[in-house]
Amino acid sequence: MSDELWSLVEPLLPGPGPKLVEGRPRVPDRQALCGILFVLHTGIQWEYLPQELGFGSGMTCWRRLAAWNDAGVWDQLHVVLLRKLRPKGKLDWSRAVIDSSHVRAARRGPKAGPARSTVGGRAASTTS
Repeated sequence: MSDELWSLVEPLLPGPGPKLVEGRPRVPDRQALCGILFVLHTGIQWEYLPQELGFGSGMTCWRRLAAWNDAGVWDQLHVVLLRKLRPKGKLDWSRAVIDSSHVRAARRGPKAGPARSTVGGRAASTTS
């Protein structure tokens, strides 16, 4: 992760809570974020995140992702990046997708009737 991107992300991250139990030292946030991005980019399972990469364990990264999600970090980062990229003309709106679950349709479409069955009889009961 570049220093420029990290400088945008770091102020948005909540501070660590009090350490309740002695144990391993906390993995730095930047390393945990790199681990999160690695898992999301490659699609590997959290438990298979290689320790040799220095990102901490997959569980550590997963917990950090959940904590940052609860703190609203990703929504804040989205706003920060839009404010930074929009004036520079760096947004490519030709690749944007509108999801109907977030944007209300302006007009109703044709009313759909009930779905027709493709099977002639009733399905077999699995309870008797």
